Amino acid sequence: MLASGLLAMATQAEIPADLNQRWPAPSAPRPIVIIGAGSIVRDAHLPVYTRLRFPVAGIFDLDSQAAQARASEFNIARVFKSIDEAAAVEGAVFDIAVPPGAITGIISRLPQKSAVLIQKPMGRDLDDARRILKTARKLKLVARMNFQLRFAPNMLALRDAIARGILGDLTDIEVRIVLHTPWEYWEFLKREPRLEVLLHSIHYLDLIRSIVGDPRGVYCKGARHPAMPDYADVRTSIILDYGDAIRASLTMNHAHRFAPTHAVSELKVEGTCGAAIAKMGVNLNYPRGEADTLEIAAGENGGWATVPLRGSWFLEAFEGPMSNLQRFVAGEDDTLVSSLDDALRTMALVEACYASSACGGVPIAEK
Repeated sequence: MLASGLLAMATQAEIPADLNQRWPAPSAPRPIVIIGAGSIVRDAHLPVYTRLRFPVAGIFDLDSQAAQARASEFNIARVFKSIDEAAAVEGAVFDIAVPPGAITGIISRLPQKSAVLIQKPMGRDLDDARRILKTARKLKLVARMNFQLRFAPNMLALRDAIARGILGDLTDIEVRIVLHTPWEYWEFLKREPRLEVLLHSIHYLDLIRSIVGDPRGVYCKGARHPAMPDYADVRTSIILDYGDAIRASLTMNHAHRFAPTHAVSELKVEGTCGAAIAKMGVNLNYPRGEADTLEIAAGENGGWATVPLRGSWFLEAFEGPMSNLQRFVAGEDDTLVSSLDDALRTMALVEACYASSACGGVPIAEK
């Protein structure tokens, strides 16, 4: 008992207690105008803005009842009657959370040089993403995508650990999702031609890109499920080609309808000096979810230490994207994370996944 206790203490001592888990808030946040009043705004954006005391000037949605409901729930003073009315708010930061096909039309009606946060994905496909980027450049928008997983406390801590050399040179990255996702929660997804990679795995592809850069290529196969006939790819296998130095893979099964005993939602990163496993708890029993976790093994003994976290992907990860955008336009941040130019690379990777899936595997030679 004593020996194992000393081993645990030694392992814990190798993990810094001050790993970064928070993006700083802007010193003087501008008023936020929200376009879109769906579930992500209700469940994530508005609770976080309320907690951080970010001013919300008003909200608009084509479904005026949804917009009015959000206004009542979160004490928003104004429900706009049109996008043009919403766009007329001076000095606002625009938070756009609409289906991907509607993004280009909305940002084209914003004032020049507006600051804009856009909910992922960056359109329905790569051509859409290019149109969004072209429109944003024409209007000189300061725009970024809301790839919020980068800002989850466990992911910020992981990035800090990697930056400090705790894991050494990275050698292996693996994402495993084996669970039931209630796709019916988002009615607009029915009969969409692209689903899993575009709307879910995109988070992990973007995160991996942010850690180790763009892969050389990708191998992918998406599959439907007979129990979900209205939905496209709900299961995906992805291998990212980083040459011989790094193995990177994603195994995604959103149709695991059995008891949650063996449900999994985790990212594992290994390096020459250590390893980390991060749980994305929100995926388990969505939308209630479970708490995120982060465990790190460092040093020769390889024992695992649990990093205390200040929160999870839902909701704390939603603090960072708006904070970074506001701080960037105020001159408090030097870098705009997930700018549209960077997000286009994530969309290019998504497009490559679907192209690979459509091509199929290499035929096996006949005798």
